[in-house]
Amino acid sequence: MSDPSVHHEWRVAPEDEKRRLDHFLVDAAVLGSRSQIRKMIADGLVRLDGQPAKAGERLRAGQLITAERQPSRLPTLEPEAIDLRVLYEDERMLAVDKPAGLVVHPAPGHASGTLVNALLHRWGGGRADLDPERCGIVHRLDKDTSGVILVAKDLETHEALSRLFHDRQVRKQYTALVYGSPRFGSDEIDAPIGRHRTDRKKMAVRTGGRPAVTHYEVYERYRGAALLRLYPLTGRTHQIRVHLASIGHPVVADPVYGRGRRLPVSMDRQALHAERLHFEHPHSGEEIKLHSPWPADLAAAVAALREG
Repeated sequence: MSDPSVHHEWRVAPEDEKRRLDHFLVDAAVLGSRSQIRKMIADGLVRLDGQPAKAGERLRAGQLITAERQPSRLPTLEPEAIDLRVLYEDERMLAVDKPAGLVVHPAPGHASGTLVNALLHRWGGGRADLDPERCGIVHRLDKDTSGVILVAKDLETHEALSRLFHDRQVRKQYTALVYGSPRFGSDEIDAPIGRHRTDRKKMAVRTGGRPAVTHYEVYERYRGAALLRLYPLTGRTHQIRVHLASIGHPVVADPVYGRGRRLPVSMDRQALHAERLHFEHPHSGEEIKLHSPWPADLAAAVAALREG
């Protein structure tokens, strides 16, 4: 018996007025890649206010977007006994301390060894109302970014948590080592982010990009580097990495945005860690504060810089 389709819906917010439908769905991060989304639209699986939609159609505030995601065409996802450090769990959701190197979602070339495979093992299989390729994961972390990641156990909770992120009701704190030392002790980077004009695998600060805001505070300064606490107010792809590179202080060991920079510390991946999430539980109203301690590689790099 084949897996059932999964229903998704969104109400267009005023801030998304005039955005292209396909761009909106890519950023929603639940339907797959840009090409997969465009195929869904072409196949009539995406509707605006109940009517068939076009990929380039401009959105209006208040419109209802619905999508029916079909069963996966990827190889069958198998449960895998991958160790997970759980920071919080109740009957509706859990929070995982993701290590650097762990891919979050399966994709061509990464159909195994992902957080989804680990969750399938933990739960003894998929959840009936959740997309089997997403397994309730609410937001994204890059493969080589460590830290807190939130997972819903049912569709209602997934939609509620997604709304909290969309409405900026989740306070996020990251920690990063950067090259050089920012001039100000604290500042806000307010610069739009879009796909790089020539390298489509990269993002960039560019005119016409989506609004993006990151607040940062310098926690410690070292010779040739600084330790920052960052509070992204939006959630664009690679936002922190792109914003820091745009002000001349890319994340240490970032292979995409920090090329050509060197420090005498050992980091085999970008020195970026999702340290804290703070939000109100969408069902109980309880204040949830999640904290991921620094991983060993980041702690060792900071210790080496402190010693000079």
